[in-house]
Amino acid sequence: MNEIACHTWSFNDLTLPEALGTVARLGFRAVDIGSGAGWNMANAVRSPAAAAAEIIDDLRLFNLRLTDLALMFPRISVEHDEQREKDVQGFVGLLPFASALAGAMDNAPGITLSPGVAHVLEDGSRDEAAWARSVESLKAMVTAARDFGLAVSIEPHPDTMAATPEDALRLLEAVPELRLTLDWANLTYRGASHEAIAALLPKTRHIHLRQASKGALQTPPERGKIDLARVVADARAAGYSGAFCIEIIRLTGRHGIAALNPHREAARLRDVLRGAVRASAR
Repeated sequence: MNEIACHTWSFNDLTLPEALGTVARLGFRAVDIGSGAGWNMANAVRSPAAAAAEIIDDLRLFNLRLTDLALMFPRISVEHDEQREKDVQGFVGLLPFASALAGAMDNAPGITLSPGVAHVLEDGSRDEAAWARSVESLKAMVTAARDFGLAVSIEPHPDTMAATPEDALRLLEAVPELRLTLDWANLTYRGASHEAIAALLPKTRHIHLRQASKGALQTPPERGKIDLARVVADARAAGYSGAFCIEIIRLTGRHGIAALNPHREAARLRDVLRGAVRASAR
């Protein structure tokens, strides 16, 4: 049965151990870990085995299973060669850490990356040069991760080179072995229909969920337009066996993101998704 996970980004004002403890106290047994202020990426590059062991100890302490590692690296599409290469090499430098983390947990959950920060020409059309840079960078990253036995996926997002289902599919077709971390809210925000998003499920490695609507990347439950029960049922029908991870956004002020109590909303979504998974398994 699919697990219900919670993302540490839902509690990005806490250190990583504090966020893991909070996720566990909310009744989750699975967690996504994301890069950011909560944990030291530089230390993970310098001492991958030790950094992984520290996180593994915390995961075991809180009885949590790791379901994804979100590293992002959004500058893979930028024109500046040095910045772009810095992100690619930053990702490569973290692979020993990611491998140690996955191997010691007897689990290889995979890594989520950005499709690259969005580039649009003055006339509003797609910047094909930036798209080609994203493709080149992602090919290098997927190849490097393959040597460590780690799957890589991109997360479509409004500010990236994969802001729509069509853009996401185009990148997947251009980069063999690349998969999707499907955040339903990110695509709902751009007005994509349930059917258009569900068509991506066969290429999906991981799923993020919260409530959203067109023009609002995060909404209170009564304003949301995502049919969570239908999402779960369609994902399971498509053969998806991974986790459904709750991700509450804390950075309000853009994209119509509503400020929500992350503890209350994570617990509410936990119960809704658990019920949906049980119902779809009958």
